[in-house]
Amino acid sequence: MKAIQISGERQMETVNIPEQEMQPNEVLLRLNYVGFCGSDLNTWLGRNTMAKMPVIPGHEVGAVIEKVGADVPEGLKPGMVVTANPYTNCGKCASCRNGRVNACQHNETLGVQRDGAMRERIALPWEKVIPAGLLTPRTCALIEPMSVGFHAVSRAQVTDIDVVLVIGCGMVGMGAVVRSVQRGATVVAADIDDDKLALARRMGASYTINTKTEDVHSLLLEMTSGFGPDVVIEAVGSTPTYQMAVDEVAFTGRVICIGYAKAEVSFQTKYFVQKELDIRGSRNAQPSDFRAVIHYLEKGTCPVDELISRVVSPEEAPEAMRQWADAPGKVFRILVNFA
Repeated sequence: MKAIQISGERQMETVNIPEQEMQPNEVLLRLNYVGFCGSDLNTWLGRNTMAKMPVIPGHEVGAVIEKVGADVPEGLKPGMVVTANPYTNCGKCASCRNGRVNACQHNETLGVQRDGAMRERIALPWEKVIPAGLLTPRTCALIEPMSVGFHAVSRAQVTDIDVVLVIGCGMVGMGAVVRSVQRGATVVAADIDDDKLALARRMGASYTINTKTEDVHSLLLEMTSGFGPDVVIEAVGSTPTYQMAVDEVAFTGRVICIGYAKAEVSFQTKYFVQKELDIRGSRNAQPSDFRAVIHYLEKGTCPVDELISRVVSPEEAPEAMRQWADAPGKVFRILVNFA
């Protein structure tokens, strides 16, 4: 069957791979749409140290069930539209023991530590297959990245009395914006791209800041009556945005870190103590976050078409990746159509 493979730095090609041998506890999915995410871009650029090479990328899935194994529960049937939870969990590490399987010490994410979903069909354990209700496979490809943003809001324990600053308005950041708004918070969206900021407003942000052209500190003080935001969600993964999060959060605030910084970050650690900060990592997503995103998307209020920058064929994927690398700030999601 047809698949996309990254074999080295800036090397991507369409290849033919054998069909998987399906196990009794597995579900065979026919992939319709699979999204490229930032980790796939970094793998292609040779910057993703967690990726095993060569690798089939892809973990943002919109699919239809083609076949179910003999040991699969009756609730999963051929023809159902589904997405997939792309993370593994060992069941034995400290994270799993504490019920936070999304942060499993030995996690292997589809398309990173193991071959992913950029192929025509994939067999997965039935526990990792998530029915998507009335959503289309195209919309389903947006569920996983938005769920990562939803999970960050849960980690932040956002409430209706909070001001939340979301730094980075890509797909994950947009998920954080949406979920914070759902919880009644006042949301400030920050990015370097005015088009993304305009979309963040349409998705519920009360304020926006262009961090490249505006004075972030003075604007935040003005927006928060001099206190600073109660919560800062860092969804970029860069030295300046990590430092911004610690500098700008209010005293006794919460800083939630999603992005992986590509270099070491230096902090004024006195702020950790003086502000008595809660600094928390947020990794992947829980099954409940997937369900929450599906519930949100089913309402039909999400501007799905604006979040999908481009749909390409498998053969067009290498050129699409090159164009994305040249202008990363202008892309939300590129979907590959395997239908």
